[in-house]
Amino acid sequence: MTVELVGTAERPPQGEKFAALYAEVQRFYAHQMQILDAHDTERWAATFTEDAVFETPSLAAPVRARAGLAGYVRAGAARQRRAGGRLDHWIGMLDVRPQADGTLHTRCSALVHVTPSGGGSKVLYVCVMEDVLVRTSGKWRTAHRRVVRDDLA
Repeated sequence: MTVELVGTAERPPQGEKFAALYAEVQRFYAHQMQILDAHDTERWAATFTEDAVFETPSLAAPVRARAGLAGYVRAGAARQRRAGGRLDHWIGMLDVRPQADGTLHTRCSALVHVTPSGGGSKVLYVCVMEDVLVRTSGKWRTAHRRVVRDDLA
């Protein structure tokens, strides 16, 4: 049986141990997006490292540290409440690349869809999300996130 955690660009990691890690990372993202969509800002920010960096094209500069992340999400939740709709995030096409230093480099598609009050859902953004995950206190946390939107150059 092959058990390989660190792959190459030509040969991705494989084996039972990697399959368990991949499932763990999928659960991490499911949890992170669910608490984001529930506007649980402090719990969402806690899924990042204390010194995390969050880059998104909708901001002029990266958001830094947990406190900055919580403030960013709180402001977004307030805008969403005023608009009267609901945003939800869906993560798919997840690629997980374990690194020799123990970090994980991930890349996935992220869809953000909006459901206006009394209306049907529609896709608002199609993004690519690239993360560096680190394990701290036995949990995966995002150390760096870079979001690229398909509709922006």
